[in-house]
Amino acid sequence: MPKVEVGARASRTKTITDADIRAFAAASGDTNSVHLDEEYAKTTRFGRRIVHGMLTASLISAVLGNDLPGIGTIYLSQTLHFKAPVYPDDTITATVEVTAFREDKRIATLRTICTNQEGTVVLEGEATVIAPKETS
Repeated sequence: MPKVEVGARASRTKTITDADIRAFAAASGDTNSVHLDEEYAKTTRFGRRIVHGMLTASLISAVLGNDLPGIGTIYLSQTLHFKAPVYPDDTITATVEVTAFREDKRIATLRTICTNQEGTVVLEGEATVIAPKETS
């Protein structure tokens, strides 16, 4: 686990499958046809199905909770700006970078960004978290 300090970065990459989309729809209750019905999705501005924005955003949570700051991290806030659609079978890389850290309160601010396999930014924002105490 990287040390929580300004400039520290961590990333995770995942290909989002149809099974992921359907499991997320079931878990969240978001059964919007633009995510699940190819025929309907063809009639939208995207021309095909898109991945739930919050499924994409959840990849950021995986980085924060497992890699940086790591296990025990507590979310305080997250801003999200959706920049481009994510499609089934896109490979998304979620990256976080510490931009500020208040050691006394263990509060970290991180730039959050998701890119697709072509390097296109699909989501960006900022997270504020309580970082776990470092262990040696």
